[in-house]
Amino acid sequence: MAREPKTASRLLWIMALGTVALQLSGCDMVLFNPKGQVGLEQRNLIILATLLMLIVVIPVMIMALVFSVRYRASNEKARYTPDWGHSRLIEAVVWGVPLAIIIVLGVVTWRSTHALDPYRPLASDTPALKVQVIAMDWKWLFVYPELGIASVNEMAMPVDTPVDFRVTSDGAITSFFIPALGGQIYAMAGMQTRLHLIANHAGDYTGIAANYNGPGFSDMHFKALALDPAGFEEWVKRTRAAGRQLDGAAYTQLAKPSIAHPVEHYGQVEPHLFQSLIDKYQGVNRSREVERRLGDSQGESTQGSKE
Repeated sequence: MAREPKTASRLLWIMALGTVALQLSGCDMVLFNPKGQVGLEQRNLIILATLLMLIVVIPVMIMALVFSVRYRASNEKARYTPDWGHSRLIEAVVWGVPLAIIIVLGVVTWRSTHALDPYRPLASDTPALKVQVIAMDWKWLFVYPELGIASVNEMAMPVDTPVDFRVTSDGAITSFFIPALGGQIYAMAGMQTRLHLIANHAGDYTGIAANYNGPGFSDMHFKALALDPAGFEEWVKRTRAAGRQLDGAAYTQLAKPSIAHPVEHYGQVEPHLFQSLIDKYQGVNRSREVERRLGDSQGESTQGSKE
């Protein structure tokens, strides 16, 4: 009869450990298996900071168990020193070790903050690919200004080629994040943020919105395709072959809220689309927009008079 509580306790522990193991088996440790230079450096920083803090955490946890057992009320063999009140050795350890850890963490954080600055271009012999990112409700639009193409909920990049992302939002604030490549940056209406990433391994990676922004948040993700040069050129050709044009009218239709929006490609993009969205929220360049519209209307009226 006395063994039943111990048996039940062991069963509970086994069930608890099994439940934890089952839950952890579904975890995607993508942050600790990066596929890009930035993600690798960020992973190393996380590991280093964790190990440094464990220098304090592990001894404290061990001492909490040892002290509770050794100095329990029923242990009459434990040393009893009611008049003890000070130890220089303990004071040195209690204050010196955390101070040393803080100094090391401060130096590492200072260096890594500047080295991993998202606005800082990555050193590479290959010119960076420019990609303009527009967060919408609830989808991602990627514009390649140098190639004159665009895609929705899918972006491609060549392997070992830096990518210069310019990010904005045409609605609620959110965060642009490709976990496998590292780094995330906010997308805000009327503002332009920058992020530099690189993919060192070919593959299909998932990009997400890392900041809640409405009912379509959970489906606001995209595919980041890291392709070899030939594969990227083929992707560009397929996108251009789509033949669709992303002009003002097409963008107005695309900007309407939608959830789980399918992948779309545009073979032509209206110039300065990205900047016009920023100007819309900042209230600048209104006269330029008016002049453009007036020029279009005058051209239409002239054409009508000729007819």
